[in-house]
Amino acid sequence: MTNLRLLARSKAPQGAARSFGVLAAKFSVVAIALLSISLAPNAKAQSQDTLATPVPPDWCKQLPRPEYKTLERVLPGEPWFEVYKVAPNTLAIYEPHQSEETIAYLISGPKQSVLFDTGMGIGNLKALVTKLTAKPIVVLNSHTHNDHIGDNWQFPYVFGMDTAFTKANMKVAREDAQAEIGPGEICGATPKGFDPKTYETKAWHVSIPIHDGFKINLGFGQRTLEVIATPGHTPDAICLLDRENGLLFTGDTYYPGPIWLYRPETDLDAYVASVKKIAALAPDLKLVLGAHNSPIAQPSVLPKLVEAIEAVRAGKGETKPAGDGKVLRTYDGFSFLMKADH
Repeated sequence: MTNLRLLARSKAPQGAARSFGVLAAKFSVVAIALLSISLAPNAKAQSQDTLATPVPPDWCKQLPRPEYKTLERVLPGEPWFEVYKVAPNTLAIYEPHQSEETIAYLISGPKQSVLFDTGMGIGNLKALVTKLTAKPIVVLNSHTHNDHIGDNWQFPYVFGMDTAFTKANMKVAREDAQAEIGPGEICGATPKGFDPKTYETKAWHVSIPIHDGFKINLGFGQRTLEVIATPGHTPDAICLLDRENGLLFTGDTYYPGPIWLYRPETDLDAYVASVKKIAALAPDLKLVLGAHNSPIAQPSVLPKLVEAIEAVRAGKGETKPAGDGKVLRTYDGFSFLMKADH
């Protein structure tokens, strides 16, 4: 989801780094990067299979995020992805080199694994997950914005919500993908073999349509994932609930950082209903795992999220312009990127 390049989700995590000063810095970062590209003597000679940022953007300088220091890293030699163990048989697959800082999850049981989202499609996700598990893999998407479906095409089994929005996003899409690798969006170099000129979100298909309450048995009844429909951010947004282990994978319904609620497909009334729905699960949860920035939050964040979104819709908190008819609304450590007229 790339129509707003002024404020990427990763630029302002919860806490002090959420400072609005990052907004202004984004303009200067982009300008410097563009100037550097035009002046760099080696720019034209740069290899087709890599894309490096001449001047590191500010969000890149803030990495690594301190939250990852407490997690066990797996396959530390991977150049594009970082993989962390967040719970037993549960791995977070993090893309820190692109400004969305997208996180996918590999959730395994005795007989099969679920891959919850497939990221940007910049790195070779299938090659990575085959190193992590030999079990059959089923893909589910938290929703079908481009930064969560980038490598869907690599996998034969993709379960998806039966919505018009999902079907529309199964087609080849180039514009949003190209924006994801524009000036200020890449931290370091892209993987070897990546061609920025041909980068696009490739077409994919849904093998089995799913719905609210749909369950996936990962083997012998020992681990089951339940689909929780959470429309709002998009019409096809879902969370995944692992009741036995107290895990809730929230996609873009919640993550630590500015939550994007400004696009045409966003329904604010539906979003409020959805966050109330998942907040009701908080007493039975151990961890909340979002799809951007850092993977772990405490369940207590969910009722606070309800309070925050209701407060900003009532006009409470702080509001600052974010360009192009958008505003950043903040309340009690939460922030929401919204249309100015909401």
